[in-house]
Amino acid sequence: MTDRPGFRQARWYAVRPASSTKPATYRCPLCGGHLPALSQHLLVLPDGDASRRRHAHTDCVMRARKAGRLPLREEVEPRKPGLLARLLRRG
Repeated sequence: MTDRPGFRQARWYAVRPASSTKPATYRCPLCGGHLPALSQHLLVLPDGDASRRRHAHTDCVMRARKAGRLPLREEVEPRKPGLLARLLRRG
């Protein structure tokens, strides 16, 4: 991955579809290539932090996920037990 410091050091990532109507061009943090905002692509949020979000090619995200380089939160931090499970555990 070729991006500013911080993107690669994240423990986990959130990934969601981008819906930009701004006529801008971004640089994909995964391949370094240009990415027109109006093309279909994804937002990648290191540690779920929207202030550090990066626009990335869908294919680049899929390759990085397949290679294990973009773990999602649920893969790194197991889900905490819900309220019902916690209440049942007390009894």
